[in-house]
Amino acid sequence: MFDTRIAEVAQGVTARLQAALAAYPGQIGAAMAHATGGGKRLRAFLVCEGAALHDVDPVAAMDAAAAIEAMHAYSLVHDDLPCMDDDDLRRGLPTVHVKWDEATAVLTGDALQTLAFELIAHMPLAADRVVTLTAGLARASGGVGMVLGQAMDIAAETAATPLTLPEITDLQAKKTGALIEWSAQAGPVMAAADTGPMGAYARALGLAFQIADDILDVEGDEAETGKRLRKDDDAGKATFVSLLGLDGAKAEAARLTDSACDALAPYGPRADALRQAARFVIARQS
Repeated sequence: MFDTRIAEVAQGVTARLQAALAAYPGQIGAAMAHATGGGKRLRAFLVCEGAALHDVDPVAAMDAAAAIEAMHAYSLVHDDLPCMDDDDLRRGLPTVHVKWDEATAVLTGDALQTLAFELIAHMPLAADRVVTLTAGLARASGGVGMVLGQAMDIAAETAATPLTLPEITDLQAKKTGALIEWSAQAGPVMAAADTGPMGAYARALGLAFQIADDILDVEGDEAETGKRLRKDDDAGKATFVSLLGLDGAKAEAARLTDSACDALAPYGPRADALRQAARFVIARQS
């Protein structure tokens, strides 16, 4: 069920992004297309599946799904820059600043961020729900969410002492978890429904996702992940693996997965694809 559903979402969101990007000419447009290509589309899947649980118009759901993928792509383009993580490989392809140059990467990220809000602005929904989605995405992606998490991560690289487990949990809840939480809650927001169950699911899922990333950084294969590995260990950064040990990190990821699945109890079997998504997160190899 999950494999089929996420493939359907990936196809739909890719088509929606391509249609939106057709209006963007020249090198920036080409770089935006490059940056939004590929990927697991997990955030888009969470948007669409949460919307389906709440009987939301699929067209509106796809707009929101494309928006979160544009926002996520912006974060990756900037994260890969030499002044940040300095990565030359993303999704198995050269990063934007490597394929073009740093200025193009900065501008591409800027354009992808604004595209995300443009996609939400034109959603076929009541104005108050569009406003709620917009404000939520701004908060999740900005200086109290993803951007703050990234700043905390950069500061940790030169800190006198490594981060503690509570500190790294808080960092990752912002850097990675905030956009995942927005994605999962978008469906109930579009339906003006209770966001509580999907929020609890997403908070557990987001941490499990990051722990799985840390495990992949130790055990993964670069050919499968499509990005450079073991950089955190080489830099001496604290991770869930360094703090919990490999077995402890795997056990915590499994616990969080169970917690995420339990949060979906109000939806019954209709949420089985979301439960499978949680299990996929800790079993993935890329």
